[in-house]
Amino acid sequence: MSGTQSSPTLGPMPIDENALLPDPARARVAIGPPSPGEGHWAGAPSAVAAGGLIHLAYRLRRPVGQGRGYAVAIARSVDGERFETLATITREEMDAESLERPSLVHLPDGRWRLYLSCATTGTKHWRVEVLEADEPGAFDPRTRVTVLPGDPKTGVKDTVVVRRDGGWHLWASCHPLADPDEADQMVTDYATSADGLEWTWQGTALTGRPGMWDARGVRVSAVRFDGDRVVAFYDGRAGAEENYEERTGIAVGADPAALIAVGERPAARSPYGGGGLRYLELVDLPGGGTRLYYEYTREDGAHELRTELR
Repeated sequence: MSGTQSSPTLGPMPIDENALLPDPARARVAIGPPSPGEGHWAGAPSAVAAGGLIHLAYRLRRPVGQGRGYAVAIARSVDGERFETLATITREEMDAESLERPSLVHLPDGRWRLYLSCATTGTKHWRVEVLEADEPGAFDPRTRVTVLPGDPKTGVKDTVVVRRDGGWHLWASCHPLADPDEADQMVTDYATSADGLEWTWQGTALTGRPGMWDARGVRVSAVRFDGDRVVAFYDGRAGAEENYEERTGIAVGADPAALIAVGERPAARSPYGGGGLRYLELVDLPGGGTRLYYEYTREDGAHELRTELR
């Protein structure tokens, strides 16, 4: 019998989450800390590939008592490694005691949105506010709108925002406020939205595991939808003394509202200090490949923002 046979249509290749784990030996420094030494950080990145450039929002921090998270910078790069600063938003402009991880989003109509984690002055409370602009360097803090206010019992911050199939998904770090000495604890809650502004909470997606390296708290930092699986990378710590030095782990699940941590030890960490390697961000590039960004503890205790190309 003669003729030709057609090859079966192959769907997208499944994600190999281990292939997306940071390898600091392969990394380059994208943004250095504002000063050397402990408590000086550049990190908590959120990145978007658009218009042939990579746009990056990240947090700048000084030690406690010297300003904490004093600003969020927005920058752009042609190669993903060398960045030009477009704008800087200060904590004072956001009426906040400190700023933490931002989320930068490119909207379907070409506009930009920036979600900012803001500490309410004089409290342990956190809230999330949003700015919109025509260009990523044009955000005006005077136009801010609170989208995740938290409540007297819960602080909300460090959002991961994903647009998919016309809907919006959000994971946020939530902290209990009833006992100020326990407010460093954290779980990750999940919410959905039709427009990215009005959110409906769907429950707790990830919690720490008693007796494990992530017992004290977990914070989702990046999420991938993979067919009928959801793959998340998260920051974890065992105790309060490891606050600010979280390491990276992996969680998976069939539902974005129900993730299960895998592995008995951190999947990625720094060899220095408390091992801090956190806030992993993944950016798919139009020409193929993925760029990683993450916050990394240096030998001198400062944190720098590193990047890798996969």
